[in-house]
Amino acid sequence: MSLTRFWLTLALSLTSALQANAAAGTYQNFQSSSQQGVGLRYVTDSGVCETTPGVHQVSGYVDIQPSMNMWFWFFEARNNPDTAPFTLWFNGGPGCSSMIGLFQENGPCTVNPDSATTTINPYSWNTLSNVIYIDQPIGTGFSYGQDTVNSTWTAAPQVWKAIQILFESGEFSQYQSREIILGTESYGGHYGPEFVTYFDQQNALIQSGAIQGVPIVVSALMINNGWIDPLIQNKAYIDFATDAPGYGQIQPNSTLQQMSNYYYQTGGCLDQQQACYAAGNSSSSNEICENADNYCVCKANIYVLAVQGYDPYDLRQNASALFPPEYYNTYLMNATTQMLIGANTTYKECPNGPYFKFVPTGDDARTLLPELANLVNSKLKVLIWAGDADIICNWIGNQEAILSMSWYGQQTLQNTPLSNMTIDGKAVAQYVNVDNFSFARVFEAGHEVPAFQPAVAFEIFKQIVAGEQLHSV
Repeated sequence: MSLTRFWLTLALSLTSALQANAAAGTYQNFQSSSQQGVGLRYVTDSGVCETTPGVHQVSGYVDIQPSMNMWFWFFEARNNPDTAPFTLWFNGGPGCSSMIGLFQENGPCTVNPDSATTTINPYSWNTLSNVIYIDQPIGTGFSYGQDTVNSTWTAAPQVWKAIQILFESGEFSQYQSREIILGTESYGGHYGPEFVTYFDQQNALIQSGAIQGVPIVVSALMINNGWIDPLIQNKAYIDFATDAPGYGQIQPNSTLQQMSNYYYQTGGCLDQQQACYAAGNSSSSNEICENADNYCVCKANIYVLAVQGYDPYDLRQNASALFPPEYYNTYLMNATTQMLIGANTTYKECPNGPYFKFVPTGDDARTLLPELANLVNSKLKVLIWAGDADIICNWIGNQEAILSMSWYGQQTLQNTPLSNMTIDGKAVAQYVNVDNFSFARVFEAGHEVPAFQPAVAFEIFKQIVAGEQLHSV
């Protein structure tokens, strides 16, 4: 096809979509009764991405304050939407858009190499669940306005408020009583435990009458390749670089020795991380934890040495990694796409602004393992899973973190070996279950597990939705 004909075809396609959207007359507003300038602005059934006939979608903004506009994109379940659970999805960063998850991992479509058309994803999680993707903090992705979030702990109240506004609206009120699953990855190892903990705290206040609101009762928490406990996971960089199971040694002995020196020497990564943990929430903790993070991760000490020469998200690729492709970025930067979905700002995948607000609080160096342990101990269904080719939040670090987690099933977990998960007789992962807690290592997958192993990730999600322990099929 000539270039001229390609653009003519694209223009006709976009014009048809525009006409369909205009005919529907679907741009809507919802004003919250609790505060002026708070509510929803959204487009329904744009026809973008989810092209399955009859499947409802909503995209737009939750205005959590007059100058704080949080982007969301919701897709109804392809099957049994009236009874299917309601899944919240958050990518990590901090400050990375959940459109990554939507377009590269588990959403209804992928963007083609032309960056202008899409292909339906048969392994989309909205096949089984109603799913909403949220860009947070403000300034991430399509979200825009005043960003006041400087830590995991200050992010949680804004997310809670956004969901309150969604559930207050007629568009989403039907999901108030649904089973709620929270899925997240990477920095979601921080977000996930704290968000669910905060939701539970708010639920208790609602129940006591101290505040008004809709309870957000999470029935399952899923974290893939999460950044949960920096003390353990910084040490795991050394272990993984020494022997990445299935891939072998990935750094030379001289580099491994350097990493070990930086970790164990007086004033090194171990000492600084322990000092951060000991500082707790004291007035001096921000500086202590920021220094620890700078030493272990930002300087060329532990993390930088572990990933040199590799794509940090997939050791099978070098730093110029081409998978998963970034076609969706161009697609979302197209003015027509933005108009169709109701976006009114430039898309930013992982902007610096939100991230750099986290740096001075040392948030990255703080552990969320105690919060995670409390949730697991409460018998919440929890899955910690990881692609085994990821370096940055590698599965060895994830496993070592959960093995050190203090809860009633700790000893059983430590004494239970991983079992192979097979699909049609092929080993695709290893897993262990202890009551409602599961851990899984997914073979031949990088950081974004559903991008690399969509069928495996879909099966695992299916088992979580069904409330089952992980098992072969």
